[in-house]
Amino acid sequence: GLVVGERCALAASSGLVNAAPDYPSKRFLATQTLDEARHVEIFTQRLFDLGVKQDDLESTISRYANPNLVKFAEVLLEKVDAGDFVAGVVGQNIVLEGMAFTVFELLEAGNREFNPKFSQTLKGTIADERRHVGFGENRIGSLIVRYPEKKPEIEKMQQEMAYYMLATFSDSFSDPDRKPNPAASQGADADFHGTNLATATPEEMEAVLANTVIGEFKTRLARVGLEYQTPTVPVPA
Repeated sequence: GLVVGERCALAASSGLVNAAPDYPSKRFLATQTLDEARHVEIFTQRLFDLGVKQDDLESTISRYANPNLVKFAEVLLEKVDAGDFVAGVVGQNIVLEGMAFTVFELLEAGNREFNPKFSQTLKGTIADERRHVGFGENRIGSLIVRYPEKKPEIEKMQQEMAYYMLATFSDSFSDPDRKPNPAASQGADADFHGTNLATATPEEMEAVLANTVIGEFKTRLARVGLEYQTPTVPVPA
């Protein structure tokens, strides 16, 4: 899942470079592209470290990629491919990066005692994501003011992405083959937004992750003049 998300971020940030209306934005997105390429490399190497053979990489990613996460990426990349800079940056730097930021925080908390090396890697990734989200907020607010007619379309995109994000979380925590939480298996006292990861049930983990991400979305979208749209069921194909 981490590789799928970071590959999407790499494709989106690189695709937005040419769509950017000014050179400061182009420069930032170029540096973000390098960050995302490094993230893809880091998490791909982690798969190799876990025993995935290089020749089996693509088939392994395809086999284990959550279909809802793939759909999440497709909604964003459709905007990027169309050259829609405003929607693309909202989808990439606020929705995708906002989700990744919180997921990485959860993973970092759970691995802090169990796997300090991976935890340190995640801390670096979180610092990158924080910078990317900051760009999204700072750049898009003025563009939303300039192009208010784009708000309904962007909010619809956010609603679809949120639907597939929540569906991904639900799938992940209800999967019977899901690996045990390392914090629980090691008896670590890892706290994440008031939830003890060592004792939390899968349902509690899913709830705190979803609630934290949505809370972040509401705050960040409000800063750029958008209103969080609660997903509806079902999402049109």
